Amino acid sequence: MDLSPRPSDQPDESGAVSSSSSRPKRRWLPIVVLSLLGVGGIVIVTQFLTSAIDYYCNVDEIGVREGCETTSRLRVQGTVEQNSLKKTETKTRFVMTFNEKSIEVVYSGDPGGVFQECIAVVAHGRVVDGVFESNRIEVKHSNEYVEKNTERFETSGSAACSQAQG
Repeated sequence: MDLSPRPSDQPDESGAVSSSSSRPKRRWLPIVVLSLLGVGGIVIVTQFLTSAIDYYCNVDEIGVREGCETTSRLRVQGTVEQNSLKKTETKTRFVMTFNEKSIEVVYSGDPGGVFQECIAVVAHGRVVDGVFESNRIEVKHSNEYVEKNTERFETSGSAACSQAQG
């Protein structure tokens, strides 16, 4: 009795040559589907993370510094210019200044709290037709912040504004 393997191109009893190989066939469809799902997941996560980033800019850096393009969502720091604050029932308008550059800001609602003229603020939003449309305002008001960032206040215009009031 011969137990040696026979070559695959040997005819069988009927005379037909067998084309089956010893290796099982791969199923390509599941591999392709899983690969496409993986790529799709990576694209979705990347888009979510990039849209969740707000670049931090000073008013004078808008449209100038990389990451501060007017097409991006931004967090903009500046000082509320004296005599620029206008409030209605639905909107708050003011001019924000930093390093002698200004931008008009429109905020939907009333920022409340200690928000007032001549203080440093950070506005979150987008530039639309040259106006910064903000959906969130942060007020930098603590004495600790002022002490640690005296130089920033002097260069931003806050110091001059506060001297004019006092």
